[in-house]
Amino acid sequence: MEHSGPSEVTGSDASGSDPQLAVTMGFTGFGKKARTFDLEAMFEQTRRTAVERSRKTLAEPVFGRAKSICFYIFRDTSTSESEESSDSSDDELIGPPLPPKMVEEPVNLMEEDIIGPLPPPLNEDEEAEEEEEEEEEEENPVQKIPDSHEITLKHGTKTVSALGLDPSGARLVTGGYDYDVKFWDFAGMDASFKAFRSLQPCECHQIKSLQYSNTGDMILVVSGSSQAKVIDRDGFEVMECIKGDQYIVDMANTKGHTAMLHTGSWHPKIKGEFMTCSNDATVRIWEVENPKKQKSVFKPRTMQGKKVIPTTCTYSRDGNLIAAACQNGSIQIWDRNLTVHPKFHYKQAHDPGTDTSCVTFSYDGNVLASRGGDDTLKLWDIRQFNKPLFSASGLPTMFPMTDCCFSPDDKLIVTGTSVQRGCGSGKLVFFERRTFQRVYEIDITDASVVRCLWHPKLNQIMVGTGNGLAKVYYDPNKSQRGAKLCVVKTQRKAKQAETLTQDYIITPHALPMFREPRQRSTRKQLEKDRLDPLKSHKPEPPVAGPGRGGRVGTHGGTLSSYIVKNIALDKTDDSNPREAILRHAKAAEDNPYWVSPAYSKTQPKTMFAPVESDDEETKNEPQWKKRKI
Repeated sequence: MEHSGPSEVTGSDASGSDPQLAVTMGFTGFGKKARTFDLEAMFEQTRRTAVERSRKTLAEPVFGRAKSICFYIFRDTSTSESEESSDSSDDELIGPPLPPKMVEEPVNLMEEDIIGPLPPPLNEDEEAEEEEEEEEEEENPVQKIPDSHEITLKHGTKTVSALGLDPSGARLVTGGYDYDVKFWDFAGMDASFKAFRSLQPCECHQIKSLQYSNTGDMILVVSGSSQAKVIDRDGFEVMECIKGDQYIVDMANTKGHTAMLHTGSWHPKIKGEFMTCSNDATVRIWEVENPKKQKSVFKPRTMQGKKVIPTTCTYSRDGNLIAAACQNGSIQIWDRNLTVHPKFHYKQAHDPGTDTSCVTFSYDGNVLASRGGDDTLKLWDIRQFNKPLFSASGLPTMFPMTDCCFSPDDKLIVTGTSVQRGCGSGKLVFFERRTFQRVYEIDITDASVVRCLWHPKLNQIMVGTGNGLAKVYYDPNKSQRGAKLCVVKTQRKAKQAETLTQDYIITPHALPMFREPRQRSTRKQLEKDRLDPLKSHKPEPPVAGPGRGGRVGTHGGTLSSYIVKNIALDKTDDSNPREAILRHAKAAEDNPYWVSPAYSKTQPKTMFAPVESDDEETKNEPQWKKRKI
């Protein structure tokens, strides 16, 4: 059988000469001529359309350039077409579009390029006002403070002296003078705002500092003891620093702190490294993997070389510098790798004898803020550490851990103030970093504001107060997650079914006939008990009176019940039993009936000795007894 080519079966003649061919091949379209496409004509039409469009949009440089690019693409793909149309090359546009002054045809962009009606033209005054408003929002950092809403977390009754928030902002940890550390999960809390865990990691020592590591899996706990602890996210102990030998003079030769701790801080870059400062006049760097000995020791000294106690310490944002404030009012900054001499030393940063409670670096790493015990807040430039940039006074503090912090955009500095009990309310004060003006205040509560923390990711402010409260300030529009997650959740109802059901005893090796049915759910068991008439029957109250409804009263209506009620059970006689018996003595003596007649014949006669009077006794006394000595 010979196969015919496509030319032999195309056209209408083939289908007409052999009408059974379509039926034989299985489809009706067999034998018809296929549709052909003229590629050269298509490219020519595309080229002309592109030229017309480019001419119309020459007044708009961006659109003209984009459409000329489309023209170049079509031109490159049709090389044969350009050879045939060489005579029309004068009309084509090659290169960048022409400037608007060379366009001869008027351009009307309203018809093709713009979809929908144009907005009404703005006046110059309105445009200037909008620009000014945008500039004010950018220049005024007070508008970014998230203080429109707040929630209150009840830690206890004593001062909240430590706050810590993990890097993701999911969990908050609080510590106080009551030795407790409480964990708060924003995603798991409801509107009742209850902590999901509470523990005492340092027994009977006040909690002074809590901080999450940069990875968020560990928490540094600094208390009033000499040993810092590291716990995990669930509160289980990971390591405890060793205690040093207090009888060694040189503190660099001991393996740990020998006196009370003040504060601690994690390294911002290196995992597992943290720092603590203590009353033994040292700042020590530790590693979680080596709790038996510190990594390095920094010894603050006065200008005369004497020991001085550091009250607070911190890392710089890059972790290369270590800053510590001391009791003599100085601020000393070391290079992390050089422990001998400080890199910067300002000896009169704050008043001597006052405990500087906090030093913290800005996010750009160039500025250091210090919160002094002399009721001041000062700003320092690390590049010119010879005098403070700004200083603000009138900020009373009564706690050795009152801190300060920078806003996430580095434009504001926040600190708290202390008040006496019943003498006003503690405030959260905001200073502008550029001018150090007191731009904003928030009245927190009728107690001191001890701790403040502004989380950069959540854009929420956490505050610890002197009356055992931890407050969270947020804005629904400016803040993210955090307190917004738990506020929208309704408070869960207490499940009473768990208290009503009995404990289930599991006996795996018991015979099937003695095996108790397993309780699948407390709710289902409660529903079954509700349907049971015996279990759900309410006990009937006792009947008062003679009785009703076929039930006899408690004492009934018979004579015996009356006697039992009024005589036999009457135990209200509180008289003296001896007096009750002697009350019948005279009647028994005058009219003896029971005992005396029975012994009247055999009863012996009583014989008593005569009783002498007091006058006769005094007469017979000798004379020497009557004399007064």
